[in-house]
Amino acid sequence: MQTIRQMLAALTALFCATTQLYAVNIIPRPSEVKTTGTTFSLTDQTAIIAGKSASEAGFLQQTLATEYGLHLSAASNAASNYIRLDLQPQLAQELGQEGYTLHTDNTGVVITAATNTGIFYGIQSLRQIINANGNIYTISGVDIKDKPRFGWRAFMLDEARHFKGVATVKQLLDEMALLKMNTFHWHLTDDQGWRIEIKKYPLLTKIGSHRDSSQTAFGSKVYRLVPHGGYYTQEQIKDIIQYATERHINIVPEIEMPGHASAAIAAYPWLGTRHEQIAVPAQFGVHYNVFNVTDPKVIGFLQDVLQEVMTLFPSKVIHIGGDEVKYDQWKADSTVVKYMRDHHLNSPADLQIAFTNSISNYLADNNRRMMGWNEIMGVKLHEYNDANDVAGTEKLAPQTIVHFWKGELSLIRDAVSKGYDVVNSYHSYTYLDYDFKLDKAYGFDPIPTGLEPQYQSKILGFGCQMWGEFIPDAQSMNVRVYPRLAAYAEVGWTQPANKNYTAFQQALGYFYARWKKAGINYGQ
Repeated sequence: MQTIRQMLAALTALFCATTQLYAVNIIPRPSEVKTTGTTFSLTDQTAIIAGKSASEAGFLQQTLATEYGLHLSAASNAASNYIRLDLQPQLAQELGQEGYTLHTDNTGVVITAATNTGIFYGIQSLRQIINANGNIYTISGVDIKDKPRFGWRAFMLDEARHFKGVATVKQLLDEMALLKMNTFHWHLTDDQGWRIEIKKYPLLTKIGSHRDSSQTAFGSKVYRLVPHGGYYTQEQIKDIIQYATERHINIVPEIEMPGHASAAIAAYPWLGTRHEQIAVPAQFGVHYNVFNVTDPKVIGFLQDVLQEVMTLFPSKVIHIGGDEVKYDQWKADSTVVKYMRDHHLNSPADLQIAFTNSISNYLADNNRRMMGWNEIMGVKLHEYNDANDVAGTEKLAPQTIVHFWKGELSLIRDAVSKGYDVVNSYHSYTYLDYDFKLDKAYGFDPIPTGLEPQYQSKILGFGCQMWGEFIPDAQSMNVRVYPRLAAYAEVGWTQPANKNYTAFQQALGYFYARWKKAGINYGQ
């Protein structure tokens, strides 16, 4: 009888805990939520007690003023009617670097964390539970304890294909911050455009950032006969990095090499094997022009570019692409073939890995870590290379982060079993230019089914990708990004046991109202 009572008590406790978890609408869903039945009134007289979180307090003040017209003052202390930001580094073992607790009652609000990043994320949860009734603002009493499932929660914007501009990027960063996404993966170079100013090589933007038209669909012979161009100056990039840093978002730049290089070769033909003048392609898809990585002058160029990139970006991770490299020009060039023979490289894939490792070591010497798409491992994934175009003798540098867009279990298991850290961006679930429903995005798990427990810690997290071939403007982009970005936020943050698609849909109401007010054209 006692055992039955204990079982009933445990089931009752589980039911109550589950009910409480979904009683508060926050995206991404927190780890633990309890309601207390109290209510706090938020007014202009509410004081913000910042402690050692002055920047986060400033963000909160600005946000409350912008969103609600409330102008809260800072105070060193208050007995009641306060929002207290309480930094406690000793909580790092319990909450990690991004976790927080949020307590509200009729006296005030307390956000506690081990780091200011955690404080910032507590503020994002607070923003979502403010109830507005005319000019009256209240917060229901809650106790929240929360931390993320994954440390890498990324959104990628491809601007090489279609340039979007500073205002669009900052709006994306604002929405990412509210959703506790911490990595903005910025795809800045590709065949169809070079979007970052490199002072040592001005033709990269003078020539490489412009094309005369744009293909309307893969394989189509129909083109939009409108010139397209644009790039970011280094001053603009510094401004965007500062904006992201204030929102605890790290920007990871992607500078494609050795393939997807046509825009750079159009600017400086000596970067390729043929030294022929080409135009920046208007056709989307993969092109044959690749960097001649056997030429010391080309290697010097790439190192020069990376030096300017590293000077601009504080990110400890630099993405070098490395995907979809067509080997035809290498195999047809006698100098490249001789180089491969002299260096005992048995295949073009071995040459690519040797090159990739040299870049990885160069970045490591500068206290950076290289990241690249999964082709950098030398596995054949595409029909345009021969069956023997796979790595034989060469092995990828151990410090590399492998970014999977082909996320099958066998490929990921191969990488993690060899000791590589992995970010999983399996294309059929995470490519925002694809047509799939919201529930599919919500259901993605970065840890593939069947991956052994001993390897699961090697999955750093995930990324969702907004490829831009046929996304010419912010309006056409937003209908694909939103509300799926909110679904991906829970993919990266929320424990699978706490995910609930029905509760997630209910919590979207706050975001739909926000996006409508901001003029963001969201989809379904």
